[in-house]
Amino acid sequence: MNKPIKNIFMQGAINPSFIADSIAKHASKKDIGAHSIFLGQVRADVIEDKTVVAIEYTAYENLALQKMHELREELFTKYDLSCMHVHHSLGKVKAGELCLFVFTSSKHRQTAINACEEIVERIKAELPVWGKEIFEDQSHQWKVNN
Repeated sequence: MNKPIKNIFMQGAINPSFIADSIAKHASKKDIGAHSIFLGQVRADVIEDKTVVAIEYTAYENLALQKMHELREELFTKYDLSCMHVHHSLGKVKAGELCLFVFTSSKHRQTAINACEEIVERIKAELPVWGKEIFEDQSHQWKVNN
């Protein structure tokens, strides 16, 4: 049976209350011993004397969702995970706001930590998602991932 492809994209910033609610929903899952969470936040970088005030995220959504589905399946095979949740912003996210939320759960902490770290790195390297840095003067440039 093929698992359905999950939509990881959300419009705008990821609200901290959404994250808290996601964590709270796991209290009833008594076989989980560890969670690892990564939160990506937009920085107010200064580039050539201009400050980033927001990043506008775009994606080739169908391809990104298919790739994320493949990554999810691969990591569930590689690690003994109870669950994995990934949420990525699309649209404009202001400096200081959250744009990526990755949440892995397992029986043991090292498994959750390793899976979380790997999925974050692979999302950055393999998903067709792009960020356009918007400066205070409304000029912009494509962001280089680092």
